[in-house]
Amino acid sequence: MRFKDRIQAGQLLADKLKGYADKDVVVYAIPRGGVLTAVEIARNLHAVLDLVITRKISHPDNPEYAIAATAENGHIVGTPRELALVGEDWLEREMKKGRLEVARRRKKYLHGKKMTSAKGKIAVVVDDGVATGLTLRVGIMEIKHYNPAKLIVAVPVVPRSTAKILRKEADELIALEIPSDDKFLGAVGSYYDSFAQVKDKDVIKILDAYR
Repeated sequence: MRFKDRIQAGQLLADKLKGYADKDVVVYAIPRGGVLTAVEIARNLHAVLDLVITRKISHPDNPEYAIAATAENGHIVGTPRELALVGEDWLEREMKKGRLEVARRRKKYLHGKKMTSAKGKIAVVVDDGVATGLTLRVGIMEIKHYNPAKLIVAVPVVPRSTAKILRKEADELIALEIPSDDKFLGAVGSYYDSFAQVKDKDVIKILDAYR
C-alpha cells in the first residue's frame, strides 16, 4: 500500500479509529513528521492534540545508527547488548543531551505548555511510519507513565517484527500496512509519493492552528 502523503495516511487511520470519535481522547504525535498524520486523526475524532517528544541516541562511531531513544521524563528504550558496549558514563551524557533537546523542542513547539495528562483517557500515539520503533516505543513508555485508560498506537506502516513488539507494549495497534520483514522497503518514506522534510515552523503552524 502506498500513500499520497502524510495527510492522506492520517485520514485513512482516522477512518479506522472513528469508533473513538467524541470520546475522551488525546492524540499524541511524534514530531516532526508524525504531526501531519496526527492532526488529521485528532480533527476527525474531535480530540485534543499534543506531542510526545522523543530523541534518538546514536552510536558513538556511527551517527546514522540509533541504538536507543529517550523522552521527556527520562525513559529510555534500546538494545541492551549495544547499550552495554558504549559505557554508562557516555550513555548518561547522551541521555542528558537528549532530554535537554526534548525540553527545547517542547518550549519551541508548544511555548512551554506541559504535556496533556493521559490519566484515565484514551491515548492515541501517532507517527508517520515505523522501522525499528525505538522512538515510538519510548513514546509509549512516556504515555504509560500517565496511566491512560487505553493506549493505542496508530501508524501507516510498520514491519511485522516491530508490530509484534508494539502489540505487546500497547493495548491496540492500528496499522494500514504490515509487511513481512523481508518485504519491508527499508525506509518509511518509500511508502509515500510525497515525503518532504517537515520543519520546526511547520509543526508550530499546525499546532497553533489546531488550538
